[in-house]
Amino acid sequence: MKLSNRVAVITGAGSGIGRATALAMARRGCHLALADINEAGAQATAQTAQALGVRATAHRLDVADRAAVAAFPQEVRQAHERVDILMNNAGVAVGGTFEQVGADDFDWLMEINFHGVVRMTRAFLPLLHGSDDARIVNVSSIFGIITPPGQAAYSASKFAVRGFSNALRLELEGSTVGVSVVHPGGVATSIATNARVPTGAHGDEIARGRKAMQKMLRMPPEQAGEIIVRGIEKRQARILVGSDAKAAALLERLAPVGYWNLLKKAMKR
Repeated sequence: MKLSNRVAVITGAGSGIGRATALAMARRGCHLALADINEAGAQATAQTAQALGVRATAHRLDVADRAAVAAFPQEVRQAHERVDILMNNAGVAVGGTFEQVGADDFDWLMEINFHGVVRMTRAFLPLLHGSDDARIVNVSSIFGIITPPGQAAYSASKFAVRGFSNALRLELEGSTVGVSVVHPGGVATSIATNARVPTGAHGDEIARGRKAMQKMLRMPPEQAGEIIVRGIEKRQARILVGSDAKAAALLERLAPVGYWNLLKKAMKR
């Protein structure tokens, strides 16, 4: 897929993987509509992209807001006339086990991580059908492949993104719209430090959990962005980002029920 002079919509574009992927696309001449609930972050990414010679607009968008998402395609069309790529990247995290995470926090996470992907796809699919070569890129996670304890809510949302993407790909066969699902491993973003903390969780427990998660987040976002964009260019259905994601995918295939016991033994070593 040639990205030069294409138009990409990216959510969660103000930082992390969204920002890195946007700039990797900009370096290839792709124009950008950059959305984030943090408008200042989206604006900063847009300014950097503009310096690379592409047209980039910044938009404040909460993907959990149904009305805002429904109105967003018209806003993008006015700025860019068309859309060729939709990257659903916006995501949040909640720390804690299922019994620790309350219903409101669980629902909040699902509204952003899963329902946000669905409603953005529904809103932009008519525009994507108007492109001669279009792609939907949905960001899942390594935790959309394996399910560690303490990540019931997050894993549920990322498995849902994976299942939705795989079914949608089959449904769109024969059209000009392809679908990629992205499984990043440990990318050094702020998702762990920004994760919601369940009510009643102890401070030392929170600190341990964040420290353990932070240790996993090693790959620079810029490297992850390049891997994702290369996957888009190759029209890959599944984009595994990092050796940890590749290892997790292989281990889950070999031991779909017992992989966690194997991982625990490896971590002790």
